[in-house]
Amino acid sequence: MITHRPAAARGHANHGWLDSFHSFSFADYHDPAQMGFRALRVVNEDRVAGGGGFPTHAHSDMEIVTYIVDGALEHKDSTGTGAIILPGDAQRMSAGTGIRHSEFNASTTAPVHLLQIWLLPNVRGIAPGYEQATLPSVPEGDSRLDLIGGPDGGAVTIRSDATLHRAIVGAGGTLEVPISRGHAWVQAVKGNATLGDLALAPGDGAAVTGETALHLASEDGAELLVFDLS
Repeated sequence: MITHRPAAARGHANHGWLDSFHSFSFADYHDPAQMGFRALRVVNEDRVAGGGGFPTHAHSDMEIVTYIVDGALEHKDSTGTGAIILPGDAQRMSAGTGIRHSEFNASTTAPVHLLQIWLLPNVRGIAPGYEQATLPSVPEGDSRLDLIGGPDGGAVTIRSDATLHRAIVGAGGTLEVPISRGHAWVQAVKGNATLGDLALAPGDGAAVTGETALHLASEDGAELLVFDLS
């Protein structure tokens, strides 16, 4: 079964420096029917103006993934980590027993476009930590599935009952994505694609239950995130 979550149905908040769309309930947007899907709790699509950002704030017991679509984001946290996150990077911050961090647009002029993702941890009370790696580059027109991370590793380790992949579908191409945990969430990032018979535009999501594989296709090329969820 596939349930479509159209981009236009998401929650929305515009704070001037931040234009944010919420696939699930977040901050002032609350929909009891949209409290997350399995271990996936938050998917926010954020556009942060040049010079803008999130001042230092705290998290605990959450696996937080920042996925850059365009631009660059500067990360600093209380473990002493400082990093610039770019398109093509895999990144994970484990909040664990408690972490404080800030995220600011690395440019004072150009916006940064990103997805902020929260996953419920499969173990609570771990030491906070940070991990970042660069995913392989994909030649234009190619289709490729890359493991961003999961509890058994990947480019980074995500301590959740979830495995996250980046799916690149080249123009006119197709991609088969195996699903082993029984459920999946597909988030369209760039370009138009199809998930089986369902058309997906950027910002759309889809909850999938009872499938062992997903068939993705795109006429003009697309980039998607696929969460394999218990």
